[in-house]
Amino acid sequence: MGTEGAVVGGRYRLDQPIGRGRAGIVWLAYDTLLHRTVAAKRVFVQPGLDPARTEHMINLALQEGRAATRVLHNSAITVYDVVRDGPDPWLVMEYVPSRSMAHFLTEHGTLTPEQAAFLGIQLASALSAAHRAGILHRGLEPGNVLLADDGGVKITDIGITGPGQNPAFRAPEILHGAPPDHAADAFSLGATLYQAVEGVPPYGENGTGPLRQPRRAGQLTGALMKLLRVDPMTRPTLADSIIAFQAITQGRQSAFIPPTAPALPTIPVAWPVGQPLPQPVATKAPLIQLTPARVRALILTVLAVLCAAAIGVGITQVLFL
Repeated sequence: MGTEGAVVGGRYRLDQPIGRGRAGIVWLAYDTLLHRTVAAKRVFVQPGLDPARTEHMINLALQEGRAATRVLHNSAITVYDVVRDGPDPWLVMEYVPSRSMAHFLTEHGTLTPEQAAFLGIQLASALSAAHRAGILHRGLEPGNVLLADDGGVKITDIGITGPGQNPAFRAPEILHGAPPDHAADAFSLGATLYQAVEGVPPYGENGTGPLRQPRRAGQLTGALMKLLRVDPMTRPTLADSIIAFQAITQGRQSAFIPPTAPALPTIPVAWPVGQPLPQPVATKAPLIQLTPARVRALILTVLAVLCAAAIGVGITQVLFL
């Protein structure tokens, strides 16, 4: 477990906790090698397993973290590094001032259909990027969708098993033991957007109830119902869903900026012992210091030259023409 001030993997200093979810605590951390602020999270490993099984799960978490570094998209949290610190695997990720969609919906209520459609475009695009990299999310839900302070959207935990997905957002075939695939991620996207506009999961809290007919989704209803089909073979692709969402937003950027805590520090409180302080970059002083008096002098000089030239032209015409 992490504690404030601890250095993970001999490199990442844990400064303060900034989030807590089912998978554990997310820390604001500082990379003492590259001198940048990052987010760090200990990857969940199921307790109570025998030593051999525990070691297997740790290695699996490290493998999943390395694979996640391949996902590069504006709407996906970038995984910088995965390290083992004692018995614990840790993910090191980009830090984005934000709050989870789950917390936002709890505090501020549902989104409009147009806002949810804009959200769907970003999430589906990030999932598509992960799929092209050969990685399934396997756990998309409101808790791992981040609403950034600048109005952007970020998915986190792509390809990370953790404690497992909330069953309310898990595809029906997964609940019945089928392996995850692209269609399962598409269902989770639909269930996440349904929660955003309706305020409740589509098939109930345990994911096994009857489908609740949307009441607030408006023009988003058709796209949601297709993503939430029980038969995975009949669900639309993410690319088709993006087209449907774009038709709803009609190109408008319906982003929203959730209220968050004040900006957190991005510099270390104390510089790491034994490392030289960075030297400021030397800059050349300008060759000419322009002051108001110097500007007036330059203007008068230019006017004098122009007047002299005009007088010279006049004299030439008088004498030779």
